[in-house]
Amino acid sequence: LKSGIDILVGTPGRIKDHIQNSKLELSSVKHVVLDEVDHMLDMGFAEQVEEILGSSYKKGSENNPQTLLFSATCPRWVYDVAKKYMRDEYEQIDLIGRKTQRTATTVEHLAIQCRSSQRAGVLGDIIQVYSGSRGRTIVFCETKKEANELAMNASLKQDAQSLHGDIPQKQREITLKGFRNGVFEVLIATNVAARGLDIPEVDLVIQCSPPK
Repeated sequence: LKSGIDILVGTPGRIKDHIQNSKLELSSVKHVVLDEVDHMLDMGFAEQVEEILGSSYKKGSENNPQTLLFSATCPRWVYDVAKKYMRDEYEQIDLIGRKTQRTATTVEHLAIQCRSSQRAGVLGDIIQVYSGSRGRTIVFCETKKEANELAMNASLKQDAQSLHGDIPQKQREITLKGFRNGVFEVLIATNVAARGLDIPEVDLVIQCSPPK
């Protein structure tokens, strides 16, 4: 940062820290990219993003940075908020279009109803049937507590580890590496693992409850 850089990639909180500590100056920024813009603007980051971009954007100025917004899902409100950062003649590029079948046709989807008290036992059976003893499974939970409890439950016959926001970043990286390399077969995670993970050859993905 001291000697000058061409590209900066960061989280809103960390970038804001550097601005407040006078270690970062963004008035001459030429391009701004917001990745996963729906989550960025929906999870309380909108205020931070506005504060960060405030020094680079001037209302009605032709010299504002080129702005690119990326997201797997774009509800209507995302476009409404995006107009604040984009020029009137912005381009909208949709790689899905009007396709109603948005999931891979090679993936089978099943819904299984069971009581919450039976969930661990049912999970153990499903993993055994659909993933086997050496296949890889990701289980998504609503809460960190649930992820920890399931990872230690005796109903799961395979080795399992949990992944959530309370686990330090270094340990998260070790856990993900272990899962990729087949050190253990079942990853039980909150939505901290829902985006941006590239893990090949996962045989089974389970959501413990319908997504909200």
